Amino acid sequence: MTRAPRSRAGLAVVVVLLVPVGLAARLLPGTAGDVAGGLLYAAMLVMLCALVAPRARSVTLGAVAAALGVGIELLQLTGLPAALAETIPAARYVLGSTFVAPDLVVAIVGAALAAAVDSLVPRLRARTHSHAPDAAQSVPRQRQG
Repeated sequence: MTRAPRSRAGLAVVVVLLVPVGLAARLLPGTAGDVAGGLLYAAMLVMLCALVAPRARSVTLGAVAAALGVGIELLQLTGLPAALAETIPAARYVLGSTFVAPDLVVAIVGAALAAAVDSLVPRLRARTHSHAPDAAQSVPRQRQG
């Protein structure tokens, strides 16, 4: 079964919404904020991958997003993201600055969770549409009499 393409407009809305939610999640104290922000960052990567390839399977999007997340985290070992953030402060939001090993796991788990949710969306949509009442059924019958 071939998946219908995802709506690029819908994906763009989700990405735009994930940015402030992810930034707000980072405000949670301690590890909770780091993990929540990392999970949402990984979800955003999945949605960005879906924007590029709207017909791709969810598992493929998750794998690519996980690889990107891990790659970005490993790039932090080079010091390049930190140096770039000195010149362009907004780069810190995209590339981070400091390598943290647990973030590797967060990137993989976040991408897997987002891919799982993405795979459920068409099923939930189909289920919702199959349970919607027909127009003929929603109009009350008039009593004859």
